[in-house]
Amino acid sequence: MSETGDTIKNIFSAMPGRLNASAATGLDCVIQYELTGEGGSPHYTTIKDGACAVSEGTHDSPTMTITIAASDFIDMTEGRLDGMSAFMSGKLKVGGDMGLAMKLENLFS
Repeated sequence: MSETGDTIKNIFSAMPGRLNASAATGLDCVIQYELTGEGGSPHYTTIKDGACAVSEGTHDSPTMTITIAASDFIDMTEGRLDGMSAFMSGKLKVGGDMGLAMKLENLFS
């Protein structure tokens, strides 16, 4: 696995512990991450009852889909790339529930 792939794996494995449970109150959703380019792979998070579970692969009917290059996803997660800037510049594409997309920044610390 590439260094990028290892970093992606570490980011997703840390997500359940980084969930802001109070921000997730009342949410019942699936977020599909389509990470493209080197080290990229599909993952999805299921957020329900203030908890987060991460799975590799593609979900049949996600609430929202995020498509972004794996390297940009890492930069965004590590604070080097602003999510709104990435969206406005076309680096980040969002499909589905845009209201959920607006909450995403507060869901994970």
